[in-house]
Amino acid sequence: MDELIQNIKNLAEVYYARLEKQIEARAEEMKADDNSHYLVYRVLGISLEQGQFIDQYQNAGRFLYKYAGSFLEAAATLCLKFKFPEGKKTRIRNTTGQSPKTFEIDFLNGNDAIEVKWKDATTDGDHKAKEERRVEVIREHGYKPIRVMFYYPQRKQAIEIQKKLKLFYEKLGGEYYGSDEAWEYLKAYSGVDLKNILTQIANERTPENGS
Repeated sequence: MDELIQNIKNLAEVYYARLEKQIEARAEEMKADDNSHYLVYRVLGISLEQGQFIDQYQNAGRFLYKYAGSFLEAAATLCLKFKFPEGKKTRIRNTTGQSPKTFEIDFLNGNDAIEVKWKDATTDGDHKAKEERRVEVIREHGYKPIRVMFYYPQRKQAIEIQKKLKLFYEKLGGEYYGSDEAWEYLKAYSGVDLKNILTQIANERTPENGS
């Protein structure tokens, strides 16, 4: 277990360095950006300084969201791999159509086809339909589709889509775990309390009270 915890810490360092590099590179690029659109910002009461601040944080936020998700999904996979070293990422042929040609299973362990997601904020009907096709294909290949999503979206429409996906998983004999249930499922399935490990790492890097 100590080795796994250290591997998760090392993974956090890798993603921290990548995130910092991306943010710094984008900040440097923005120095040469055409800021003529700030005229419209000013019409809406946003000063030049405020406009620059907003644009910088908007770009940083996009990178943060991307790397936070990738890190958490990779860390969860490390936990699954710790308990089930034979499990692996797998591609299966799409049996329902030509596009896409294959679907990816994040972690296939025996008959358990586990999809690991940190959050899904989609409100797109096409995205939902594609996910349903993926679940159907997994079922047709003889696997049990299992969705593990650590954080629910905030918007009402996105939440409704997740509720419908949960029902769809269950209809096909699959399992769907979201929010607290996802953390508990991972803990029970892998024997690793990832949330506790991440809390310890987070408190070492940035104490919760901000001091």
